[in-house]
Amino acid sequence: MEMYDPLHPGKVIRDGCLEPLGLTVTAAAEGLGVARKTLSSILNGHAGISPKMAIRLEKAGWSTADTWLRMQLQHDLWQAKHRVGTFR
Repeated sequence: MEMYDPLHPGKVIRDGCLEPLGLTVTAAAEGLGVARKTLSSILNGHAGISPKMAIRLEKAGWSTADTWLRMQLQHDLWQAKHRVGTFR
C-alpha cells in the first residue's frame, strides 16, 4: 500500500534521532563525518539521502541504509507523482 505524502527522511532524522538524544545539527554532522551545511540541507528537506549518507546513518546506529534509501525513494516518488498529476 502506498503511503500518502511520506515524510522526508530529514524530518525523521531530526525528530527521531537528533531530538531524543539532544544532539545539535553541528554535533550530529561531526559524528556523521559530514559538513553541517550538508546535514542541515537534509534536515530541512532541501537535499535527499544519498547511498553514502544512508551508510553513515546506519553506522551511527540509526536504522539500516536500506531503510533510509527506501524512505527517500517513497518520498521522491510521491512528490513526482503529485507534481505530474498521476497520483490518484
